[in-house]
Amino acid sequence: MKDWLFYEKECINKGYNIVCGVDEAGRGPLAGPVCAAAVILEEGKIIEGADDSKKLSEKKRENLFEIIKDEAIAYGIAFSYEEEIDSLNILNATYLAMNRAVSALRLKPDIILVDGNRVPDFGIPAKPLVKGDAISMSIACASILAKVTRDRYMQELDVKYPVYEFGRHKGYGTKLHIEKLKEYGCSPVHRKSFLKKIIG
Repeated sequence: MKDWLFYEKECINKGYNIVCGVDEAGRGPLAGPVCAAAVILEEGKIIEGADDSKKLSEKKRENLFEIIKDEAIAYGIAFSYEEEIDSLNILNATYLAMNRAVSALRLKPDIILVDGNRVPDFGIPAKPLVKGDAISMSIACASILAKVTRDRYMQELDVKYPVYEFGRHKGYGTKLHIEKLKEYGCSPVHRKSFLKKIIG
């Protein structure tokens, strides 16, 4: 059976008291922001059903979103927007969103576990975990908060820019989305740097 708290316990055994998990959603889409979340759970806490957000149904993610917000000791959620993605590049914009999410926490963590193979400079210790959202409870919870928050934001953009049908594809480069781009051109919420090969 998977030990969802292995890495959190490892940090605590090394003397770090407050362990935070960080993940993002939306690095790949052609439109909309990238969203990052940071979650601090009580030591030994398991949120039943939490997992890599990509493995969960939308309904399950929505349910867990509320549970995580209620049961986490602290959480922070933040965006980095299209203009920042275009000017900084997606990696640096993602790191900016992650730093904003950590800054939004009401507690300062002692160490941060980050999904991926690299970590931004948080000014405090951080450890990258490849596929962290599938092996760390705090990162899995962060992945759910980031994914649900971003999906909800894209639903709002769907109302604002209905011709692109953002509610269906969430900004990802699906066949439908590319067809709409070729028909209507670029909107203010598209990432210009991502579209050069599609619409020039």
